[in-house]
Amino acid sequence: MYAEKYGLLLTLTLLIFGCQSQNIENKNISLSQENCLEIEHSQGKTCIPKNWQTVVTLDSVTAENLIALGIKPVGTTFSSLSQHFEDELINVTNIGEIGEPNLEKILQLKPDLIVGIDSNENIYNQLSQIAPTVLVKFNHSGEWREVFKNFSILINKEELWQKSITDYENRLVEFKQKMGNNLAEIEVSVVRIYPDSINLYLRDSFAGTILTDAGLSRPESQNIGAEEAQKITGNPIQMKISKEALNQADGDVIFIWTGENDPQINAELQQKIIELQKDPLWQNLKAVKNGRVYQVPSYWIGSGPLAANLILDDLFKYLVPLENK
Repeated sequence: MYAEKYGLLLTLTLLIFGCQSQNIENKNISLSQENCLEIEHSQGKTCIPKNWQTVVTLDSVTAENLIALGIKPVGTTFSSLSQHFEDELINVTNIGEIGEPNLEKILQLKPDLIVGIDSNENIYNQLSQIAPTVLVKFNHSGEWREVFKNFSILINKEELWQKSITDYENRLVEFKQKMGNNLAEIEVSVVRIYPDSINLYLRDSFAGTILTDAGLSRPESQNIGAEEAQKITGNPIQMKISKEALNQADGDVIFIWTGENDPQINAELQQKIIELQKDPLWQNLKAVKNGRVYQVPSYWIGSGPLAANLILDDLFKYLVPLENK
C-alpha cells in the first residue's frame, strides 16, 4: 500500500514538473524573443523577464536585499535571521526552511523570478523548472555591500540599490559629524557569546565592516582582515578566545550579544553572560569598569542593508555624545 501511494505521488510530481518545465521552456523562448534580459550569475546564464512582477526568495540574505530595495517577495524562507525585518514580511508566504524550501509551495505561487544565494545550488535545476532562477555568490556576511550591489544587478534593479546605499552613506556622514573629535578616540570591541565559547568578531565581519565605514577603530586583537583570519583560525570573520585571554575582548566600548536560534539556548546564554559579568578577569576590563558594555540584538550578525542601518542606530544611540544628539 505504501509503495502504491509513493509511486502515485512520484508520478504526480513528475507530471507537475514535466508540464511546468514545458511551460517554462515555452516562456523562455518568448522571453528571448521579446522581453528577455540575459543575466550571468553563479550558476551560469539565465534569461529573466525585464519587467518581472513577482519574486520568491530562498533565504534571509536575498529577502533582506529585496526589502531594502522596496520590493516585497511573494514568498520566502523564515528564520531568526529575518526577525529584524519580520514586519515587512506580513502576508508573505512561508516557503519552508533555508536550504530546504518547499518546491510545491513555490510552484503554487507562480513567481516570475526566483532568487537566492549560491548555497542553494543543489536545488537550482528544480527551481529553474518552476521559474527563471538566479543565485548570487555569497562567501560571508562581511561582503554584504558587494553582495547587495551584485544582487541588484542580477535582478535589474541597480538604480534602487544606488538610492539605498546612498541613504546609508549619508547616515555615515551624519554619524561622523556628530562624533566629532570623539571618533578618533574610541576603540570598539565586538563580542559574541556561544554555548561553548567566547568569540571576537573581526574587522571583515558584518559588524566590523560597518564600524570601519563609520570611521571607528578596533582593538589590535580584532583588527584582523578576512584573509589573515582564515589562515590563523580557519574562519574569516571571528575568532574564539579562552577566558584567560579576556583582555583581547577589551576596548573603550564593548558590544556583546548571543543570537542563537533556539529560545532555550538563548536563555542559557543569558545566564552565561551573567556568569561572565561576575568573572574578575571580565570585571577588570576597561570598558566594564567605565560602564560601556552594551548588549545588542542578533542583527549584529546580519548580512544586509537593513541590519547595517540598525547597527548604525546603535552607534548613534550609544556612542554619539549627548550634547550632539
